[in-house]
Amino acid sequence: MNTFDQCVQFILQEEGGLVNHPSDPGGVTKYGISQRAYPNMDIRAITLDDAKALYKRDYWLPIHGDELPGGLDLLMLDCAVNQHPSTAARLLQEALNTRVDGVIGEMTLNAARQQMPEVLGKFSALRAWRYEINRNEETFGKGWFRRLFRAYDAAWAIYTKR
Repeated sequence: MNTFDQCVQFILQEEGGLVNHPSDPGGVTKYGISQRAYPNMDIRAITLDDAKALYKRDYWLPIHGDELPGGLDLLMLDCAVNQHPSTAARLLQEALNTRVDGVIGEMTLNAARQQMPEVLGKFSALRAWRYEINRNEETFGKGWFRRLFRAYDAAWAIYTKR
């Protein structure tokens, strides 16, 4: 199993199947793919293969998942899916104390490699803060925090196996 496959399995397990929570601003969601993010797509008709392809194209590639250290790749994909790829990039750069421009390039990638594994905790703490100040925290916050802790544990497991 390659790194993307391992990471996307975590995402799919967290996201589940078809959901239409009345308080979710994303609207109808399947496999974590929301109507809000893809307004011209029939969300209910998305297949598992469709979801994986979207995750690779729209989330994994923009965060340079194949170039991130093991463990951080999972945290970044989870953040990109749950909070947006540009947010993931900015939070990573803030955690690394590099220039925050939302673009993952060689400077960010090199800093990430050099600051492993400490960056896992710093990045997760910044994600937690973003959840805390989100206007939907009252409704979804506990679930977000539980997911973040599961992602952190999974990231450590990946990191320590390499």
